[in-house]
Parts: sequence; structure tokens; C-alpha cells
Amino acid sequence: MAYANIVLPVPLDAQFSYIVPDALADKVQVGMRVVVPFGKTKTYVGIVSLYPAPEPANSVDEKGKKITFKEILSIFEPAPILVPEQLKLWQWMSNYYMTPIGDVYKAAFPSGLKTEDKYKPRTELYITLSDIYKNNEALNLLLNAFGRAKKQQEVLMTYLQLAGVDTINSLNSDSLLREVTREELLNEAHCSLSIIHALVERKVLRTYEKEVGRLQTGIATHYEKIKPLNEAQTDAYNHLLLQMMQHPVTLLHGVTSSGKTEIYIHLIQKAIEEHKQVLYLVPEIALTVQMTSRLQAVFGDKLGIYHSKYSDAERVEIWKKQLSNHPYDVILGARSAVFLPFQQLGLVIVDEEHEQSFKQQDPAPRYHARSAAIILANMYKAKVLLGTATPSIETYFNAKNGKFGFVELSRRYKDIQLPQVEIVDIKDLRRRKMMKGPFSPRLLSAVREALEHGQQAILFQNRRGFAPMVECKQCGWVPKCPNCDVSLTLHKNMNILSCHYCGYTYKVPTACPCCEGTDIRGRGYGTEKIEDEISSLLPEAKIARMDLDTTRTHNAYDRIINEFSEGKTNLLIGTQMITKGLDFDKVSVVGILDADSMLNYPDFRAYEQAFMMMCQVSGRAGRKGKQGLVILQTKNQELPIIQQVVHNDYQNFYRNVLEERKDFHYPPFYRLIYVYLKHREENVVESAGYELGSRLREVLGNRVLGPDKPAVARIKTLNIRKIVLKLENGIDMTRAKQVLRQVQAAMSKDKRYGALVVYYDVDPL
Repeated sequence: MAYANIVLPVPLDAQFSYIVPDALADKVQVGMRVVVPFGKTKTYVGIVSLYPAPEPANSVDEKGKKITFKEILSIFEPAPILVPEQLKLWQWMSNYYMTPIGDVYKAAFPSGLKTEDKYKPRTELYITLSDIYKNNEALNLLLNAFGRAKKQQEVLMTYLQLAGVDTINSLNSDSLLREVTREELLNEAHCSLSIIHALVERKVLRTYEKEVGRLQTGIATHYEKIKPLNEAQTDAYNHLLLQMMQHPVTLLHGVTSSGKTEIYIHLIQKAIEEHKQVLYLVPEIALTVQMTSRLQAVFGDKLGIYHSKYSDAERVEIWKKQLSNHPYDVILGARSAVFLPFQQLGLVIVDEEHEQSFKQQDPAPRYHARSAAIILANMYKAKVLLGTATPSIETYFNAKNGKFGFVELSRRYKDIQLPQVEIVDIKDLRRRKMMKGPFSPRLLSAVREALEHGQQAILFQNRRGFAPMVECKQCGWVPKCPNCDVSLTLHKNMNILSCHYCGYTYKVPTACPCCEGTDIRGRGYGTEKIEDEISSLLPEAKIARMDLDTTRTHNAYDRIINEFSEGKTNLLIGTQMITKGLDFDKVSVVGILDADSMLNYPDFRAYEQAFMMMCQVSGRAGRKGKQGLVILQTKNQELPIIQQVVHNDYQNFYRNVLEERKDFHYPPFYRLIYVYLKHREENVVESAGYELGSRLREVLGNRVLGPDKPAVARIKTLNIRKIVLKLENGIDMTRAKQVLRQVQAAMSKDKRYGALVVYYDVDPL
């Protein structure tokens, strides 16, 4: 009897053994989709992870009942949908991030590859001439026989013209006619559908369906459009090649607007010439918009785009194309692109490698695309290039210690100076009553001047909505989410209060429910309020806003970025989306409205993230032409980090942070694992947290901190506790994770904790 191990899309930390029926024994392959029964009534599409698999050792379950193994019902399709390297990546991700492999399955596949409803390829209806009329005599007789059906005759003549009959000397059954779609004929002949139906009924024409792809094809490759590298870029490129020969992973630390993308293009061309594939990862979908046009101009239809804003059907087609004999040479995508199948992966580029967006938070698996990309590349013996102007502390540490290769690019393209950064002390301005709203006089005048001279400006506020909260001025009432431990955010355009954690919405009240007062005002500033206020102060400005609220639709990113690039809008307001590698020619002024909100956050990475965001958004200014200007508004201008941003002093920033990290046992000297416990009852989660913490301390000692309430201690009606594990470098991580699993398994047997949710965040951000 033959067995196979199957991965199912269920959140269980196991693979399942199934009997392979004799009829399927020679057809089943690893990586193939099969339909299997699960439980009493359910069936799932599973992935064969091992075949033939050894006979299961356990023949009885925990209760001593004999296990009856079920059979595979059918093969979903005859060919594997995964390559072996993908399965290895799934397994690594499951083990490393302590997440069920079923959750990896659900994250990896587009929906069309997970369900029993087979993916339906896109088809189009074509029209052709019936075989009996595929000779000159019969066709001439037909054209003369229409009589009063002049419209039918005209439509037929239009079809013959489109099909190219007039170019064929002698029409016969073997003649190759151009394929004509029904839609094309309708448009060209300006006729109704009924006339075409009449011709089909008379058996003059016949229709047939043909599969057509959803993907763009036929875009030519233009290597001649690759710009030559300048002296600094050439040096960096040559150094990269040397470093990549010696190291599997290399960091390119290039200042903003130094031309890193051009170096990437040259490396991609080299990989393609060596018949290798390239994976190009970017942190935000917004970045794919600009990058697509740049890469497509050079590589044409060798380039594939993959991210969540594409339809499910399009993503399935890209997946299938990657398994075909003619896959894309280059895949550009956000973090999910790491799951795509590759046949000859040779190079992985992780652009803006410092970005938090590469880390998946919810749902599981809570993986980091940068780490996953490095593991994937290692499986193919491919090289990894990490590029950024502000490297993450861990990456820079690895580069400085020789674990990664390291190349610096310190000159901006065409030697344009880094932007001038001016600090504005808004605390002093407000004390002197020289500033009321979110804009200092200096920022307003700089933006106004830029717009008057035909330039563009960017305003950065890392908070969406109109106001972070609303408050009754009479009694101090603040509306809070009933499901989460947070105040509701005001969205004025929709006149609602919304929770950014669970999506709960509440209509803005006209009167306070506590005191019936009517003076209910927003507190703080979100991007929506910034847009509202700046439009009244600068009515001549053509404003665009880019945040989660304005980019929900399929082509929203494209529209906002293209309009700003073309100058249709000249003032862009946005959250951290606008900080990430976007390249605009005419931006001369950048305003950072509230630097302190990024600094005063209860997280050991707060300064690192704030420094990176401020440096990155500053880098959007003065990229082409003259030096740009950055206005940085803060209440604490003496803070060292503010001065480091002003002088773009990454080295001092790195040294300061590194000392703190070492003293307080944080990465890169220690590895972190966050253990989260969730339950509807606060007393249950409190008790479970203390019990889990004490059990872990018995083995791991003072490496265990907590349990403690996180900053938001209730989300979606579930109360939360957090335990932090700080594990020094060199500790046996496999053993530490075993301890975690054993303790959790022991606690799960306690009936009190039956509904307790426990999950892990390994290497959290």
C-alpha cells in the first residue's frame, strides 16, 4: 500500500498521510494538486509534499482509537503546480516562523489555485467562414444570393476584408484566414448582434471559442534604452560583481537619487544574458507603478508584475506562465512574489530592504520577505542584492562584519547635492502664537514659492484619516471602538468614525451621548485634515492624497502617481507610502509635518524607523536639477536623531543605536520572539499569560519577559497578552522553539484554555 504526505490549507501544524489508490499510483507526483477528504464531510485541494511516503508509524490516536487512513479521491490536474524549491521554502517558513504549514499554503497561492472550483481561463468568441464557402465559386454565388438582406451582405463583406480574403489569390479549405473576434467585427461593421446571429444560423459564418491570456504580450525588448552608467555607478557595479562572487548576499548602500535602479537594470540584463531569472522585490505596490514603466521600456514582455492589486485570475496566469516553457525572465512584485515558481533563478534584488512592509503581520505566516528571499536564493545558488539609502541595523551589522558583501554609492546622480534640511521649532512658534494649524509659516511660504515657479511639493504625515480621535470639549468624552482598545479615527469625507484595527464604523454624533454637548471636535491631524486645510490656504494648488483610503481600487496607485509625474497635480500629501523610492522630477520642497509622532512610539525600533522614513521622504526632493529643500517640523530640535537626519549622518545614527541595542539586549545581538495570547475573557488570558511565562522561565530563565499588556490590549473583542523572549546569538534556536511548543502543548490540555489562541512572531518589527 502506497502513502503520500499532503499539505492542506488548514491552520494545523501537521502534514497528513493519505493512501494512494492503485489507479493513481503511477500518476501522483510531488508538487501536484490532489482532492482529498477531510473530517466527516469536507474535501480539500491539497499539495503532495512527499511521495512515496513511509507508512505512518502511529496507528492509534491520543484516545487509543485505531486510525483509518483515507484515500486520495482524485488528481486535480496532471502536472505539478509547485517546484521542489517552493516546497522547501514552505517547510522552512513553517519551521522558522513557528506557523502551521497550512497557513503558508494559504498565503502562497492565489485563490484560484486553492479551491475545487477550477480556474477558468479567459476565452474570446471568434468568427470564421463556414468550410462550404471556402472556395471562390461558392463565395461569389453566396454574395449574389443575399437579395434584400443588404445589411447581412455588408457585414459579411466587412468580415472578408478583416480576414484578408482579398489578399488570397485562390480561396480554398487550406487557405489561412486572419482570425477575427466577434467584438472586432461588431465594432468595424457597426452592426447589431442579431445580424451576426442570422449569418451563423444561415451557416455562412461559424463561431468558436479560443483561450486568450490576460497578460500583456508582444511588447518588444529594447536593450539599447539602457542608460550607460556614470563613473560612480560603474565603480559600484564592478565592486558589486566582485562582492557577489565572494558573498551570496550583498548590500548596496547608496544615497537617495544615486542611481541604484540603473545599476539594477544592468545586473538584470547580465542575468538574462546568462539565461537566469530575476526576482525584483519592492516594499509597496505604489513602487511597482513607476518601476514597471522603467523596466518594461527595456525588457518588454520579459517582465511580469505580481502583487495583490492584480485580479486573482491574472495572478493564476502569471503562476502558470512561470511553470511553462516560456516563463518571465524578470518578476517585479511586492512580498508575495517570493512564493512564485522559478525554474532558473539567478538573482534576487530586494529594493528598499529596510522597509517594514516586507514583514507580513496578519494573518500568518508572519514572514519577512527579505529573509525568505535569501533562503529561496540559497536553494537556487542565486545571488541576493539588498539596496537602500538607509539600511536596517541588522543588515548593516551583517555587512560590516563580513557576513554580507558591502558596496557604497555616496554620490547622487549627476552630482546633485542632497537636499537642504531646515528645522522648524513648532513648540516655540505655538508659544509665540505664530502657528495655529499643522503648517508653519516657513513651510507654507516654501510650498507656495515652489508652486508659483512650476515646481511640486510633498507633505508627509504618517497618519491617515481626518483626525486620530474626536473629543467633546464640554465633558471630555472620546468615542472608542467597542471591539478594540482604541479610540475611533474621524474620516470627515464619509462623516464616519472608523476603527483602523477591526473596521468598525460609527456615524459621527451630532451631540455628546454623555452630556449632550454639541461641541465635538477632532484632535490631531491625519492626511485627510491636512488636505482639507492646505486646500483652503493654497486654493491654487492641485492636490492629490495617497494613503490607504485613496488607494483601495485596482488602478488607484497608477492614477495618483501618473498624474503627479505628469504635473496634473502639484502637491502630494501622503503617509509612509510616499517615502519609498518614488522618483519625481519636479519635487523641490518636502514638508515633514510631525516628526515627534514617529519618535514617541513604544517600540525599540521607533528611532530607527523614524530616521529611515524622514531620510527617505527627504530624498524625494531635488532629484533632478537644483538642490531640494526639506522643512522638518518638530518640538524637540535638540534631539540627536533630528540632527542626524539634517546632516544625513547614518554612521553616527548607526553607532548610537547599536550601543543601545547591545546594552538592552536587542537585535542584532539578540534574537526576539514575541508570544501572543488571545482570549475573550480577560481573566483567562491573564492567568494563561502568567502560567505560560512561569513555565518558560523554568527552562529559559531571565530570557523571558512578561506577560504584559501590549499598547493595544484588545482587538476584535479578544484580550491580548504578550511575552517577549530575548535569545542571545549562538543559542540553539531549534531547542528554544521546541521548548515553546512543548509548553504550549502542555497548556492546551487544560480545559480552561480550550479557546485560548497562542501564536508567535519571530524576528518581529
